Amino acid sequence: MPNIGIIGAGIGGLQLGLKLRQHDIPVTIYTDKTAHQLASGRLLNSVAHHGPTLARERELGVHFWPVQDYGYSCHHHYMGGEHPLSFRGDFADWSSAIDYRLYLPKLMEAFQERGGDLQIRMLQADDIEPIATRHDLVVVAAGRGAFASLFPRRADLSPYDAPQRVLCVGLYRGITESSPKGVTISVSPGHGDLLEIPIYTADGFLTALLFENIPGGDLEILSKMRYDEDPAAFERTVLDKLAKHHPQTFARVDPGQFALNSSLDILQGAIVPTVREDYAKLPGGKYALAIGDVHTVVDPLAGQGANSASHSAWITGEAIVGDLGFDEMFCRRVAARRADVVFGAAQWTNLMLGPPPPHLQRLFLAMSENQAIADEFTHNFDYPDRQWQILATPERTDAFLARHGVRPAPAAL
Repeated sequence: MPNIGIIGAGIGGLQLGLKLRQHDIPVTIYTDKTAHQLASGRLLNSVAHHGPTLARERELGVHFWPVQDYGYSCHHHYMGGEHPLSFRGDFADWSSAIDYRLYLPKLMEAFQERGGDLQIRMLQADDIEPIATRHDLVVVAAGRGAFASLFPRRADLSPYDAPQRVLCVGLYRGITESSPKGVTISVSPGHGDLLEIPIYTADGFLTALLFENIPGGDLEILSKMRYDEDPAAFERTVLDKLAKHHPQTFARVDPGQFALNSSLDILQGAIVPTVREDYAKLPGGKYALAIGDVHTVVDPLAGQGANSASHSAWITGEAIVGDLGFDEMFCRRVAARRADVVFGAAQWTNLMLGPPPPHLQRLFLAMSENQAIADEFTHNFDYPDRQWQILATPERTDAFLARHGVRPAPAAL
């Protein structure tokens, strides 16, 4: 019976630990925060879980927030500019967003109840070798900090060396949810994007506003203002920017009720999208396998990070249960099995971060005119490998549109 060590108690580490406990495999998860510290701390993110991730939760017995009660059914798109576009895409399987200050502590509790060993301790890079001596395999699922240096950056899949968006996400009261209930994805060309997400929290349903601001654009100020210095001024600025750049969301705001839920319900910052090597051989001869953010850090624009980590954890768990050892062959097999999904998510997101190329603009126009195209694009948030197959080249996008009866773009003269 193998013994597995997991560094990090995010969605990847916890779902992997829970899957291994289903097979009675001894697992220790090392993390730096208790469940109480997470539950009482600052907002961690505004992630949504898509259909396949929710299916994995059901198989793990941790679908504590049934999607029919806590989920949403669609994406509402608004694309501003000289000729605005507005359309909706429906999911085949609903998604949901649960505040991770609820989600992670509940999964930590389930992991311990099922015999998992959860150790709370601050770890440094030098700690990985002593940990490796106690386990047959170390899985690194801690996305930030010292352990990223174990896995070299892959330049071929990491086109950016600086953040492409500066972020500001907060949980707000005073916004009527969209109808039907869904995520609104709003684009202000040259300035940034907004993801408006119905999210369930300890205070009930709130609205997450994730501003993805282009550096130097009119919305960048949202990532620099400090709420605590002048809450009223911050909230006025959010309203002003919503009215100017994201009118569909602003139309559902009650200005008299609009407010940030609490001073802990805001997060600002930026990330550099990065893909790293899948695994590393440790000095003692054992291997460390990367999953989640330490493997692929993606901007939250396309809502893929947590779902990619969940997929990677599932593939890793299946391999641990079924393989004969934890050598380099094992690591290569895991890398190959997850590559299409995790790299598809990274490449699709990176494409969306740049100025939209003509083939992407053609796709958006087609979605505004053809419900089947909009629905398939939305369904593929569940399957980033399929989405990337459509978006990777102009020829692929044209072939996809042709399947839906859309004539190809005229050839350049």
